[in-house]
Amino acid sequence: MKTKLGINGACGRMGKRIVQLAHEDKSLAIVAAIDAFQHPEHGTDIGAASGVGALGVNVLSTLPLDARPDVFIDFSMPEGTMHVLKICLERKIPLVVATTGFSDTQKREIEAAAHHTALLMAPSMSLVVNVLVKLVREAALALKDKGFDVEIIERHHRFKKDSPSGTALHFAQIIQGAMGDMKIMHGREGLVGERTPNEIGMHAVRSGDNVGEHTILFSTLGETMELVHKGHTRDAYVRGALQAAKFLATKGPGRYTMDDVLGL
Repeated sequence: MKTKLGINGACGRMGKRIVQLAHEDKSLAIVAAIDAFQHPEHGTDIGAASGVGALGVNVLSTLPLDARPDVFIDFSMPEGTMHVLKICLERKIPLVVATTGFSDTQKREIEAAAHHTALLMAPSMSLVVNVLVKLVREAALALKDKGFDVEIIERHHRFKKDSPSGTALHFAQIIQGAMGDMKIMHGREGLVGERTPNEIGMHAVRSGDNVGEHTILFSTLGETMELVHKGHTRDAYVRGALQAAKFLATKGPGRYTMDDVLGL
């Protein structure tokens, strides 16, 4: 039996790639596509707009009453997420949130939705990034109080709106939880003095069409370890989101993570 999929932010680059890869997956069926009313492709068939041929699913600004998705994937902007969140709450539809850049208030509102429907929100949908999170935590725990400096370098395309990336901030939070009270230092400029031992250097690079790289560097006098993820195409994030959607579609209300999807 196919999992019926709804897509929020369907006309974006990620949304269209979700359509393309979901269309290839025989276990999935696209039944709803949502994007802003003012989008030039509003009202068009999402399959035709995505280059896979007509699917009989038009891009709308809300979810029709006769559409019954088992799960929604949200790859949009924060305001778009809040719009689909309301729909999912009203109709008890599981929601995979792959959008980043939320305010603290928005994050709290999204988290609260888990009391009423299945919710999975992750700073990265990449399966490998989520394995890397586990490795970073283990490294931070092992190297705590042993004189290691920590730096995080992230690289993304020139069009990315938020900086640093949500994934980089997540890595920093993991390290803070493992190594203790460490402040985040966003770049360095001028005579800032010697590096203090209780800081995490955070550096954001924006260039070309880079789909995403993260380097977590643990370094001390005499040796350095780098844990690196490089995304070659956006498909890594799309495939992870589709895996998450299949996992979440049959789940009851609750807060789920990519660790649950991976069985970590």
